[in-house]
Amino acid sequence: MKKSFATIILSVALSALAAVGIVKAATPSQASASTTSYSIDGSAYRTVNLAETDYPDFTYAAESAVDAVVFVKVTIKTEQQYYIDPFFKFFFGDQMPQTQEREQQGSGSGVIIRGDGYIVTNNHVVQGATKVEVTLNNNKVYEAKIIGTDPVTDVALLKIEAEGLPIVPFADSDKLRLGEWVLAIGSPLGEQLKGTITAGIVSAKGRSMPNYSGEFKIESFIQTDAAVNPGNSGGALVNKKGELVGINTAIVSQTGAYSGYSFAVPSNIVKKVVGDLIDFGSVKRARLGVTMSPISEKKAEELKLSSLEGVYINEVTKGGAADKAGIKEGDILLKVDGTVIKTPSGLQEKVNSYHPGDKAVVTVIREGKTLDLKVEFQGSEAATGTVDEEGAVAFYGGKLREASKETLARLGLKSGVEIVSAGSGVLANAGASDGFIILYVNDQPVSKPQDVISVAKKSRRAVYVEGVSATGKQGFFGFAKDGK
Repeated sequence: MKKSFATIILSVALSALAAVGIVKAATPSQASASTTSYSIDGSAYRTVNLAETDYPDFTYAAESAVDAVVFVKVTIKTEQQYYIDPFFKFFFGDQMPQTQEREQQGSGSGVIIRGDGYIVTNNHVVQGATKVEVTLNNNKVYEAKIIGTDPVTDVALLKIEAEGLPIVPFADSDKLRLGEWVLAIGSPLGEQLKGTITAGIVSAKGRSMPNYSGEFKIESFIQTDAAVNPGNSGGALVNKKGELVGINTAIVSQTGAYSGYSFAVPSNIVKKVVGDLIDFGSVKRARLGVTMSPISEKKAEELKLSSLEGVYINEVTKGGAADKAGIKEGDILLKVDGTVIKTPSGLQEKVNSYHPGDKAVVTVIREGKTLDLKVEFQGSEAATGTVDEEGAVAFYGGKLREASKETLARLGLKSGVEIVSAGSGVLANAGASDGFIILYVNDQPVSKPQDVISVAKKSRRAVYVEGVSATGKQGFFGFAKDGK
């Protein structure tokens, strides 16, 4: 069996070589043409003197992209507890556990996206790192700074102090086609194999990542059969033009090594995430405010639909972007700004390309009629000062309202502002809890939510909150004005 399999591989390889020879013989070399490529910041970075069509194989893509893929080495400090040997314990009694600090080394890959030193990699490559070093393909080593991370998409952005670096330009990952050739470039299994290039095809789009967890699960990975191993994480997935279509992120394997499938974050998501990290320091994620499911055959028959494309709206969040746009439970969502939506993951990927406040036209089918509805996307949390339908006022990811007379009487207070919900943002991270009564903000007494917002707004750097918990215990917390 093994001998037969090897013979088949050899035959395929020889056939491929013969085909390349035929193409070379049949395709006359075109006249030399100078082509200049540009990075996302508008600066020219590379001039190629041969047209892309002069290359019948992957050499154009490989040679134009490999120098912009780097090796990323990280140092992580950990504390390990250990106990005194039982022999000594017999003589000296119980001992407190001892703590020893240790350094661990990790590695991955990264992609230079701007000539002034901005590099994309995976969040899991640099997570917890106390030191990050980047080695270019020409063996130059730089210390890197982590600009920002986004665990939801497993994307991180690094910066090194360098100029005039080679870069990989972004492609439109929405235009990727099933069966299209792609190259994976990275450092599988460590630095000694940096700049390794493997080829494969796009096996699927919009894949859900098995066992992937996150606050907002991103289910829009590109699946390929290009060989990817540990160390490839954060490396480039490029098309035949040498353009970035994805960031290699993970493999599915029972052994930990490549087993035929790999996954990449689409370049359109990566571009949006790193753009936010550069411009805002954090990711501004749009929300439509619906729960949805794919169109089953049974559902299509029930609603008399001509195809299984689109998504079925199961629920619309009250006060959310979809609700305000007029989208209703039971609608079939077909398009967003003309882009055909085939699956829930496709809708999620499309929405992720927008920022809060962006507007789009959503096409739905309702009772057999096609409707175009204008939607304005919301953020993951309401803007500070926004009042919801129940009268609560948004404040750094939480909700405030004037404390009721009953609550004030129970706690023996004259006035105060109650935290109705600490939420899951800045307020919660600072240590706020539901039911906490705010009495002072930056040493100034407050009695209404607008007082809290007004004082916080005037603060230049930090917000310091004093008050009592729901049980009457005094407490305080604070956070930086920029929310970090």
